[in-house]
Amino acid sequence: MGDFHDVRLPTTFAAASKGGPYRPTEILTLASGQERRNARWSTSRRRYDVGFGIKSLSDLSALVAFFEARRGQLHGFRFRDPLDHSTAALGQTVTAFDVVIGVGAVGVSTFQLLKAYGAAPHAVSRRISRPVAASVVVAVNGQVKSVGTDVTIDAATGTLTFQIAHRPLPGDAVTAGFEFDVPVRFDVDRLDVSFTEFKAGQVLSIPVIEIME
Repeated sequence: MGDFHDVRLPTTFAAASKGGPYRPTEILTLASGQERRNARWSTSRRRYDVGFGIKSLSDLSALVAFFEARRGQLHGFRFRDPLDHSTAALGQTVTAFDVVIGVGAVGVSTFQLLKAYGAAPHAVSRRISRPVAASVVVAVNGQVKSVGTDVTIDAATGTLTFQIAHRPLPGDAVTAGFEFDVPVRFDVDRLDVSFTEFKAGQVLSIPVIEIME
């Protein structure tokens, strides 16, 4: 059984990648021309092609080594989406007030990191399981908490756990800001590269797909 390797695909490949989220939708067209649409999944799944980042034989060699170390599709790894890797707007610094991740309740110490998209009433939340631990900042009712002392972060699940003395009171808003990676795996078991064609400017297709956890 494959597990997850807590390593990130080199950002030189991620920065030149192509892809993003997709949401499969079933569409039924009636005889009248009206449509009935149904979401097959409650959340989106991301696909990328990292072959566009290979510009040299040294790049190709590095990616082959990474592919081999992951045993093809067997083991997952971290991927930094160049357009969507932070709770802050692109190019801005995260703050402890970027997104509401929960509200305090009796006996509740653990909260899941989330990222919000859109505005109410149509906003959606995305569960984040691979935060960049050093980037996480947290606040309760507008008061910034000390990560590592008041609250701890599990970078393998994206959960925050408050120490009992700092646990949010019922009704307290828990907010956070952070950078994050996408858990992915290769979506092929073979890299089929022609040495002569690549030297002539061949564009490779090397897909990776989000692991739904």
